[in-house]
Amino acid sequence: MVNIVQLASIIRSKNAKPLELTLDIVFKDKEAFEKAKRSQVISEDLIAKLYHIPKERVLCSTWFAPGNAFKVTIARKIMAGDPDDTDVYGAQQHVPLLSIEI
Repeated sequence: MVNIVQLASIIRSKNAKPLELTLDIVFKDKEAFEKAKRSQVISEDLIAKLYHIPKERVLCSTWFAPGNAFKVTIARKIMAGDPDDTDVYGAQQHVPLLSIEI
């Protein structure tokens, strides 16, 4: 098993829309990308589990081979900029991804 941090060069989150977050894992190279993809560990089910949300809130995901990346969009719990929002840009929401083991 290897932690995702060893395979990825970028793990980030950001707002996609006021009510959506996009999560990106960009792998160091094609070999790391293929290893992660073949493992079938990263999935919409895993994202739902990591973010403690129903799978229906995982809006879409894709393995993007030209960029050696996995991209997923989830529904935000509250709208960006809401008075209760603690991360208006969605830039701190990638942390659960750091626990992925391939």
